[in-house]
Amino acid sequence: MGINYTTVGELKEGSYVVIDGEPCRVVEVSKAKTGKHGSAKANIVAVSIFTGAKKTLMAPVDNTVEVPIIEKHIGQVISEPRDKVQIMDLDTYETFEIDLPTEEEVRSKLRKDAEVEYWEVMGRKKIVRVK
Repeated sequence: MGINYTTVGELKEGSYVVIDGEPCRVVEVSKAKTGKHGSAKANIVAVSIFTGAKKTLMAPVDNTVEVPIIEKHIGQVISEPRDKVQIMDLDTYETFEIDLPTEEEVRSKLRKDAEVEYWEVMGRKKIVRVK
């Protein structure tokens, strides 16, 4: 499935974490000092890689959390992008379809024969940039 584990206390801005089964990039970390009756707590704010939805996680810093393994690949667009983009992986020559990216700066550069970087995370694929 592509998952590692770390503690909440090791998460930093820019790192990745799985919240509610969704792989997310951490955008904000705040930690509260230990109280009289417990351990330090961390408040993690993250944004989903696939949907852009904001997620929060409040947990003790010594709790274990899942971290998604991100596989980065290079592919080539082999059809005119419409609602889906057909990609051929330049290493394996496997072809597959990916949803059109939601980010306008990536979407606007997609053309037939363009090289793209795509990520495979937890069995899902996403185009992150056009080369």
